[in-house]
Amino acid sequence: MQKPLKFLNHKIEENALELDYEPLENRGNIIYNLSLVKAEDTEAAIKIFKDAYTTGLCISDRVLFAKEGEKFGDFKVPKGYTGICTLCSLILDSILYRKGVPVNPIGGGLVEIDRLVPRRFTAMLQYEYTTIDPITVMISQGNTSVMEVIKNGQGTITANIREFHMEAESAVFEVLEDFNSAGFSGILDVGAPNSSLLGVPVTPNYQAIAMIGGTNPIAAFMETGKWAEVQSMKGLMDISRLKYLSDY
Repeated sequence: MQKPLKFLNHKIEENALELDYEPLENRGNIIYNLSLVKAEDTEAAIKIFKDAYTTGLCISDRVLFAKEGEKFGDFKVPKGYTGICTLCSLILDSILYRKGVPVNPIGGGLVEIDRLVPRRFTAMLQYEYTTIDPITVMISQGNTSVMEVIKNGQGTITANIREFHMEAESAVFEVLEDFNSAGFSGILDVGAPNSSLLGVPVTPNYQAIAMIGGTNPIAAFMETGKWAEVQSMKGLMDISRLKYLSDY
């Protein structure tokens, strides 16, 4: 019997049940994205990651540059390549679920940036209608200009958005404070109740949070003409395996 199609909003919910990361205690499993680059391009990738983090285009400075032969679950970095593991932005949705906050992940897409200020979503795929990660699609089609944002403060980056009931606002801001204390820097904006955010409407009595896509640095790397393969939401990994950008 063929397996039924699994839409992305269902996959996010499943990850939420398995994730046990505690930001303030810096322990537990996180959802990670996996990118492959050629081994000879590793130093170039590290520099771009550092530039992206300085510009505020990374979720955090936690990352793993894994050499050939290293394993994560059932995946082994092939010969001649470097695996790059980054935090997936959907970790926020998972933590909110675990805190008892009803969250509706809306979708992911492209956000226009002007003078380092997010203006609006210019393209989006909704999670309930797709079986593949929208941000991976945007990057693979070459629709980003993350390097322009790094250099000039304007361009197009990837981001995602979710909504929560306005009665949970205090609980949500507690989680966001924990995120900030743990070194997360990927929150783009939080909307007011019953108000659209970056051009995206919300359900009545809800408000939205927009967050930077976890693979923006890889998008910038690919914009330089170098090869990379991106797999968003690859799986779960213990946070202790990730290092800090300053370690590289």
